[in-house]
Amino acid sequence: MERFAREVVIVTGAGRGIGLAIAQRFMDEGAYVAIADNQAEVLEQAQNTLGHRERLLAMVCDVSSAQDAQRLAQQTLQRFGPVGVLVNNAGISPKHAGVKAPIAEMDEAEWRQVLDINLTGAFLCSQACLEQMKGRGFGRIVNIASQAGRTRTDIAGAHYAASKAGMMGLTRVLATEHGRDGITANAIAPGRIESAMAAAAGAAVNAAYLERIPVGRLGTPQDIAAAAAFLASREAGFISGATLDVNGGTFMI
Repeated sequence: MERFAREVVIVTGAGRGIGLAIAQRFMDEGAYVAIADNQAEVLEQAQNTLGHRERLLAMVCDVSSAQDAQRLAQQTLQRFGPVGVLVNNAGISPKHAGVKAPIAEMDEAEWRQVLDINLTGAFLCSQACLEQMKGRGFGRIVNIASQAGRTRTDIAGAHYAASKAGMMGLTRVLATEHGRDGITANAIAPGRIESAMAAAAGAAVNAAYLERIPVGRLGTPQDIAAAAAFLASREAGFISGATLDVNGGTFMI
């Protein structure tokens, strides 16, 4: 099924894990995809994994830089045409020997770095793509938030939880301000997903977390990719400002 045939998609933080799986899903469904990551080596590996170089643009990008965000949007426009789908996935969750820094001991520079990448990056990339979407009368913005932004967390630091809660607030404002432009904005709040970020917490932490998941397994990057593809589809045109929990039943409201 090629729901996104000839659609132009940007995925940030797409070098590995969830971002790479999302990019793969869109490519499998026929999209032209621009992937962005801040590590050139990781980006090269992602290109090799995705293939289809005629439908792929890879760019080293610091999403916390307004200049880089604008360059990403403009290079995508020049290569493929106006952006229709933006997936703000880039994010970090620093650990120290596998453990978060508590608020009382957190370095201000680390706090600012996480907010800059996770939240400001989503703002800047959305801002950079809005005019292209408005010009088409169509757009889909999907923000990858986190269960840590929805409820208490013992694993993620305060900076990560705050940034992901902020992404959900940003999502609601985007949806409110741009719904009449044909643009929807939604967030996905993943639970525990098999990824490098989860692995950084250690096997014991993940094993304990597994005991709390009603469906009896950790999530996969492909689970999040499927949700992103649905929210980006035209079938989801009446869903906007929502946060979709993809967590195996760990958090329910």
